[in-house]
Amino acid sequence: MLELARAAFDRRSWREAFDALNAAARDVALSAADGERHAIAAYLVGEDVASAQAWEAAHRAALEDDDAPTAARCAFWLGMCLLLRGQTAQAGGWLARTATVVGDAGVECAATGYLLIPDMLGALDEGDAARGRDVAVRAVELGRRFDDDDLRALGTLGHGQALIALGDTAAGTARLDEVMVSVASGELGPIASGIVYCAVIYECMALFDLSRAAEWTGALTAWLDAQPDLVPYRGQCLVHRSQLHMASGDWPNAFTTAEAACRRLTDPPHPALGLAYYQQAELHRLVGAFDEAEAAYRQASRYGQDPVPGLALLELARGDADGAVTTIRRALTERRAPGLLAAAVDVLRSAGDITGARAAADELVVIASTAPSQVLSATASQALGAVLVAEGDTVAGLAELRAAARAWQTLRMPYEAARTAVLLGLALAAMGDRAAAAIELDNARGIFTELGARPDLHRLAALLGPAVPHDIGLSAREREVLALLAAGKTNREIAAALHLSPHTIGRHLGNIFTKLGVTTRAAATAYAYEHGLLSEPGWRVRPTRR
Repeated sequence: MLELARAAFDRRSWREAFDALNAAARDVALSAADGERHAIAAYLVGEDVASAQAWEAAHRAALEDDDAPTAARCAFWLGMCLLLRGQTAQAGGWLARTATVVGDAGVECAATGYLLIPDMLGALDEGDAARGRDVAVRAVELGRRFDDDDLRALGTLGHGQALIALGDTAAGTARLDEVMVSVASGELGPIASGIVYCAVIYECMALFDLSRAAEWTGALTAWLDAQPDLVPYRGQCLVHRSQLHMASGDWPNAFTTAEAACRRLTDPPHPALGLAYYQQAELHRLVGAFDEAEAAYRQASRYGQDPVPGLALLELARGDADGAVTTIRRALTERRAPGLLAAAVDVLRSAGDITGARAAADELVVIASTAPSQVLSATASQALGAVLVAEGDTVAGLAELRAAARAWQTLRMPYEAARTAVLLGLALAAMGDRAAAAIELDNARGIFTELGARPDLHRLAALLGPAVPHDIGLSAREREVLALLAAGKTNREIAAALHLSPHTIGRHLGNIFTKLGVTTRAAATAYAYEHGLLSEPGWRVRPTRR
């Protein structure tokens, strides 16, 4: 039976290996080596209780054999598996047991390095990336000295994460790629492989490095498909796959994989469950299922995932601009992540806080300039372009928006391309080029329709169709003046069309600028188009007589 179990384990037939080792353990006391196999197989098929029992039995067997290194290693992996499942108290007890065994042995071994891993993770969680880097380097050294590939890989992973946190993204991603090569070549054990895969893909997504994330997600998917019995990591893998589906415009598959991730990660609750609910909420928000989005954001928060910026964007989509501003400003006091800054530009600009939007856009540009991410660069260009147009510098804004549009086309991210097309349309309209503006907005409408982005389609309807009520205090005459201004007319031409004096037109424009909170003609035009203030379809203005 044991020979069959060992052969199944070597083939990575985890269910067969677990069943055989389970049966053998009922008849005889397993050796420490077979006990480790039993624990690993149980963990990989989702038998968490059996896995913990097997690790503990293997630990005791090693102690009875006076094999302190193996006993310490078993105690560590039991603690680590408990930690991955969120059982921190029990995990801490077994990690303390690991330290005791190592201390009693009085000599360094691989477990000495394994004990550095929790310390490394703690340093990274606390924001002390420099200490995390130093601890990771030490773990790698011990992994090499004791010829332990799993230890070396975990240390290299932490080293890469620390370098990224310190701002050296290029060196950090190089470390991540290095450790992924070890995984892909089959050098690591299955538990360490899964940890590395998920951590690397998470880092890639956080860096907006979607091409690298897609490549390693494909590798992870192939690794999982080759081991159909393997249960852990599938849920988190599905979250990342959903994010990539969403970015590429495949929203139906994004929904399917997000829902599957929530199901897989729920029982027992996995640390990635909050991220799965957040992803589900984002998709609901984009298609206009606002109640479902709010419920999913709440679930995300319940399981440890900050629901902002998505929650702020949901408030904005629902028309609660004040609530969105409050939410986004509060979040910015806690962190300055790129996704949060990009959302802040949208929220603050829509609420009329152009100064705040400009500050967020400038900060995003600085971050993007130091990161090798096309996505981040395009996001920064889009944000800056939108703010420049709102400030009245339409020519500079148009250049930034064109750069963003080219990048989204290259990256094949249709939703972002459509959002940029809307901004381009507004910029072109502010310059008086109605024909080109209409083309951009019509292109955006086609993409939004194909994706099912209903909130964006409703916003476009306001831009392209009749005006919607907008209580900003413009009089009927001021609306007429604004419409002619948006058509590219000079003050003298507006005065002639409305049979008023240029001085009167100047006074009307001053009032309009004050009410809209803008300072230039281009900014007033962009505001008018974006907020649906113009009264005739197709932007044709029929002059009226007094």
